[in-house]
Amino acid sequence: MHSGPPDANPGSPIGLAPTPEEANNTDLQPPAPWEEKVELGSGTSADDSSSALGDDDPAIRDIPSNVRRIVSFKDDPTLPTLTFRYFVLTLLFVIPGAFLSQMSHYRTNYAPYSIFFVQICSNYLGQWMAALLPAVQVNIPFTGLGFNLNPGPFSVKEHVLITISAASGATYNLAFMPVSMASLFFNETINPAIAIFFMWSVVITGYSFAAISRQFLLYDPQYPWFQALCQTALFETQKNQRERPSPTSRKQMYVFFAVLGAVIMWQFFPEYVFPMLGSLAFLCWVAPRNATANFIGAGFGGMGFMNLSLDWANVSSLGNNGSLFLTPYWTQVLIFMAFVVNCWILIPWAKWGNLSSYKHGLMSNHVLMANGTQYPLTELLTPQSTLNETAYAELGPIYLGTQVLWGMFFDYASYTSAVAWVGLFAYPTIKATFIKIRGRNKSSKGESINYQYNDQLNILMRAYKEVPVWWYIALFSTSFVAITSMVASGHLYIPYWTYLIALATGAIMVTPLGWLYALSNYQLPIGTTNELLYGLMINSVSGHKNPTGATIYSSIAGDAWYRAQVMLQDQKIGHYMHIPPRATFFSQVFGASIGIPIDYAVVRWVISTKRDYLTGAATDPSHQWTGQTVISSLSLSVQYVLVGPRRLFQEPLFRVLPYGFLAGLLVPVIVFLLHRTFPSSKLKFHLWNTTIFFSSLANFYGNISSGYLSQFIGSFVVMYWAFRYRYKLWARYNYILAAAFDAGFNFNMLLIFLFFGSGKVTPMPNWWGNDATSSERCFALE
Repeated sequence: MHSGPPDANPGSPIGLAPTPEEANNTDLQPPAPWEEKVELGSGTSADDSSSALGDDDPAIRDIPSNVRRIVSFKDDPTLPTLTFRYFVLTLLFVIPGAFLSQMSHYRTNYAPYSIFFVQICSNYLGQWMAALLPAVQVNIPFTGLGFNLNPGPFSVKEHVLITISAASGATYNLAFMPVSMASLFFNETINPAIAIFFMWSVVITGYSFAAISRQFLLYDPQYPWFQALCQTALFETQKNQRERPSPTSRKQMYVFFAVLGAVIMWQFFPEYVFPMLGSLAFLCWVAPRNATANFIGAGFGGMGFMNLSLDWANVSSLGNNGSLFLTPYWTQVLIFMAFVVNCWILIPWAKWGNLSSYKHGLMSNHVLMANGTQYPLTELLTPQSTLNETAYAELGPIYLGTQVLWGMFFDYASYTSAVAWVGLFAYPTIKATFIKIRGRNKSSKGESINYQYNDQLNILMRAYKEVPVWWYIALFSTSFVAITSMVASGHLYIPYWTYLIALATGAIMVTPLGWLYALSNYQLPIGTTNELLYGLMINSVSGHKNPTGATIYSSIAGDAWYRAQVMLQDQKIGHYMHIPPRATFFSQVFGASIGIPIDYAVVRWVISTKRDYLTGAATDPSHQWTGQTVISSLSLSVQYVLVGPRRLFQEPLFRVLPYGFLAGLLVPVIVFLLHRTFPSSKLKFHLWNTTIFFSSLANFYGNISSGYLSQFIGSFVVMYWAFRYRYKLWARYNYILAAAFDAGFNFNMLLIFLFFGSGKVTPMPNWWGNDATSSERCFALE
């Protein structure tokens, strides 16, 4: 008997993509055979373990082993869903969440609003309402409709739907950027109705685009969606403790709250009391006054060599890959390899070698002048929001630090690599799904796609009506008509045809990026490429040179992917928890519709009360209302819209950058040919995901290079060693720990914000572990 995971299913429709077991295993050796039967739900679910099935049973053989250990394979379709309690608690959590999340994007310190906070608190508030509310039937006048204030015990389906609504609505809105930029820097106030409808439309566009990928990525059991799996583990544990407590569920809750409390208390040290713990720069301890040693060892503005971090903020969520408890080990290996290449090879080569002729600003992400000083981008703006050619001629061309330049190159490469990789490696999966969709369409029974899969999860979901395609079409049509009207009336700064291209690029990228995220837990940022595309388009025509237009375009094209991913991820939670699909759909749209007016109200409140601080006309005494996100976006917009990509790429420093797109197309082909030539190689070429590697190389490490080594060590222990050699323990506690660490960190950040940063900022007194010059004690770092 072995405690490791089962062998990969050779008939997996994932084909050339990593199988679920390979997703957590990159020692380039196949996992040891797993001879025991899988006990359904033996990780967090309380399903009767006597119902153990063999690994080849059709009900579970296509479901990854870590999913089998977590989800329940039983369902009660009679449980209440959209109840009075659901609506009350949704409003209770969405409104403050949207307020805090949106406000944070104008501040230096942010006030986190974790979805795990909602998941924990709504569980207890739901039980409290079920105990106190009377079971009274309320009839709505003149409708013939009604509802019961208390339809019975608080159900897991209500709990899930409240959390999904909060995930959709208790967040910031990407379209706040053009509203803010137009008002702050161009003294143009977008009409409130226009602004709210635009903010709503970009979100709904993304939600409607989820229909493109859900047929491929939602129903197929081989796609785990690791963040969804983490939340499912906590939902199952809470349900078991609430409905039928067992020694296992009680122990899991004890572990959860013990770790939650420990993380909350611990984070006060690296985040406030003892900042040195955030970057343990051993080389700086040995030679604190040596500039070379400081640069090599520093984690804040250096290479981060042999640097460790004990701050969860630095260890988690590095490189867009999420928590080390969730992201497959093979993904974390690629990210760490990219970090090593970037920080330990390219940076010293650029600093002490001949990688670049421009030696200024290596660790800076500012736009620079020839002498290395910061470029005054706002001086390039005329009152008519066009390029001031005279000022540009006097100031000279734009320069960027070498690290930013290769980051742009690999950012472009990751964009085309995502499309090429999916086309090469995911073709068997996509083809198989197309066959299933065609089989469903040809069926005279009008069956849902759940009938095309025979795993237990899809069998259970056959009890519910699917979301009809016309619902998504209606969403898209509404947003399309709204934005078309706004653009046609001249309110959104962009030509209409660029809006159509934003929709087209979003539609093309939804499936490749969703496929990558579903298997690897890696989110590919595409904002830089969107800005570049808009800059190329807008500089090919006359007019429309207001930099605000770039943020309009990015809001549409960016949210088309991001919101689609959020919707698919939460729908996967609904799939795991057996929630009626139509209820899940409603909860997502309802949550977003509640949150968006709150987001806009916060935007107007901040602009009207903090304008001088945000524009730099006055200095905020607390140094919090800096608006650095908006200012950074303005710099990018000026760079791409006014100066323009063509003018930039004519400069010797920038000429190589467009070849990044070509590299992104060619390198996946090389890896694919290696895989086809050596399909049984121990090197497992199909795990060499160039998209993740390129995107991680594109990360800017000039501010923080600490935490990556700590994260890699942690991922080795959790996602390799424990997964391989302590699998039962890993399956029972891994996702519970992920939720506890995430929730604990966010609780701590909220407490620090409320106690030390919401009003008068209270800094920690300086001492040895919080040195005023350098918390790392790298005193010679330039």
